[in-house]
Amino acid sequence: MTGILSSIIWAPFLPLWLLAALAVISLLPGLYGTIRGGRGVAWRTGAILLGLLWLANPRLTHPHMQTQPQDALLVVDVSPSMSIGERRKLVEQARSQLLEQGRKLHGLTLHQIEVPGGGGQGTRLFEAIDHAALSLNSPAGIFLLTDGMDHDIPDQLPPSLKDATGRIIPLHLLLSARGEETDRRLRVLSAPPYVIIGQTAHIRVQVDDLGTPDGQPVDILEHRPDGQTDVLAHTKSGQPVELDVPVTHAGITLKELTASPLKGEASLRNNSTIIRLQGVRDRLRVLLVSGVPNQGARVWRTLLKADPSVDLVHFTILRSPDTEDDTPLSDLALIPFPTHELFAQKINSFDLIILDGFRNQNILPESYLENIAHYVRKGGGLLVVGGPEMTQPGTLQDTPVGSILPAHIPADDAIITQPFSPRRTALGLSHPVTQALPENGPWGREWGPWYRALRTDQTQGRTLLSTPSGSPLLILDQRGQGRVAMLLSDQIWLWSRGEKGGGPQAELLRRLSHWLMKEPELEEDQLDAHIEQGRLSVTRTSLTPLHDVQADIIGPDGHHSSLTLSPEPDHQGLWSGSMSLPVLSDQTGQIWTIQQGGLNTTVALPDANPLEDQDLRSTATKLSSLTGRSGGGVFWLGAGGTPAIRQVVEGHALHGSDWAGLPLHQAPLSTGSTSTAFLPGWLALVLILALMALGWWREGR
Repeated sequence: MTGILSSIIWAPFLPLWLLAALAVISLLPGLYGTIRGGRGVAWRTGAILLGLLWLANPRLTHPHMQTQPQDALLVVDVSPSMSIGERRKLVEQARSQLLEQGRKLHGLTLHQIEVPGGGGQGTRLFEAIDHAALSLNSPAGIFLLTDGMDHDIPDQLPPSLKDATGRIIPLHLLLSARGEETDRRLRVLSAPPYVIIGQTAHIRVQVDDLGTPDGQPVDILEHRPDGQTDVLAHTKSGQPVELDVPVTHAGITLKELTASPLKGEASLRNNSTIIRLQGVRDRLRVLLVSGVPNQGARVWRTLLKADPSVDLVHFTILRSPDTEDDTPLSDLALIPFPTHELFAQKINSFDLIILDGFRNQNILPESYLENIAHYVRKGGGLLVVGGPEMTQPGTLQDTPVGSILPAHIPADDAIITQPFSPRRTALGLSHPVTQALPENGPWGREWGPWYRALRTDQTQGRTLLSTPSGSPLLILDQRGQGRVAMLLSDQIWLWSRGEKGGGPQAELLRRLSHWLMKEPELEEDQLDAHIEQGRLSVTRTSLTPLHDVQADIIGPDGHHSSLTLSPEPDHQGLWSGSMSLPVLSDQTGQIWTIQQGGLNTTVALPDANPLEDQDLRSTATKLSSLTGRSGGGVFWLGAGGTPAIRQVVEGHALHGSDWAGLPLHQAPLSTGSTSTAFLPGWLALVLILALMALGWWREGR
């Protein structure tokens, strides 16, 4: 009503003051007559006032209106899930047909964007729509070409579905299928991150049927490297299943589990899952025996006690067993050193023995030292950290332990007492213990200096660190089934104190101790592989020269192929090669097996789109609510084809069974307007005569 009144203008035939005076003159007698009970007076007065209103000539103004141009957004989902079946083909056909229709409609401009999705973030259509809608001048609607799987659907209508005046614009959903689809997926509910070698991992999995009721029979299978499968369990969808997986070796164990297909499901891509189990040894036991108390002992204690998987036994020997001491036993602060228990009864229970600054001086009987050498030959690990005590009487190299040491220290002129920065040898650049040591850090271009080292006159094994002059600092060797290492300086603790920037002390000692305890990732002879961007890269590490290195690649389907590995020019002992992987069907599997020189390893295709692969259906269930609230329609491209675009008058329905509408909005022009009489003359005459007749009839009764 307010809008109508605001559009009325006055064009009186007589001056308004005259019309107002006549109205008052006619109104007063009318009121008096009505009060006195005169019949028909009110009707005659109304006829006079109606005539005066006609003389005032009220008119309705009508501004000149113009239809606004239309901007519509064409959003095309090109996420990885759109590669399933004929989805991409259906969407491309619909895109070209919509663009062709848009070119034929007057005033309509179609703006198209593509939403890639994937990358671990899923499909984020509305994030792209919100950004693109900012550039639309007159938004009239959005066409969304997708499989219906979006991962940023808002709870309320977003600002991108409204124009500048707050009017809601339609969101039309064009789905790349014939109708609602079904999908089956296999989920891992729980799996241990670490499993002790020799024990069994308890895995809990569940098969879900999406788009159809659960409870259907399903088999859980395991893919073998030869391409065959084993049935692990018979179950029903929607029910958790417990599986036992034995872990027989250290490092990563890969298991591929697959759920049997659901009839008519959209894709088999998420019917399989890869389980990665990290095999670890039970708690590692380390025996640390220090000679005279020194700064290095604290470094070792800090490093080993910080590792929750290590049980550390640490003793510092301050006196020999035969030292006479008249102090009463009740006043002694130190317990007797349990030499027999440690070096005879329980020596084989340790994974590593560290002798730091240890000088024998008849502290340990010859038989115990022989036990240490026997322990190493039978598979144990020994680390000797040498200092000046290695040049004094009673040195370890003059005991049975000397037979397993990889270096010999001369009695004279054996101590280097000048500053030097440790360096990696050519072999150290390739050896797993020192290869990955960081070169950059607070120390600048070189690691911080040490100020004392031992000179050798005989070495064997592999030298990984040396002084700038070439004198060995870190030597590794294998004795029998065990391993031994010698660090020919007792000043690595300077790195932990940050001497001139320090160095990678913690990482070096950690990798060195784990190599001695035979951790798989630090093996000198190993085979590694990884898959990235569709290429398989294989690296072979061997400190023994190899010739004509060929790797046997076994695909998930059991097919064999050969890959030539070439030596790395800058890294001694490394051979590498890569190849493009063929595209396999979803039913084939995901684990590749690589064999070379008696070694083998497995690698799985990376799960590039975990969020995208959770549900691979084409469905309207996720977006239909938002589409309905916007006034848009849902269309299945595989069943009804591409809908026709219609320009619809505002206020009418915006979609039908085979068409999608875009509302036409009109805006007034500022150039002029037209007007029409609010009270036409013929209507005024009829109403006046009618009122006069009513007054005459009323007066006559």
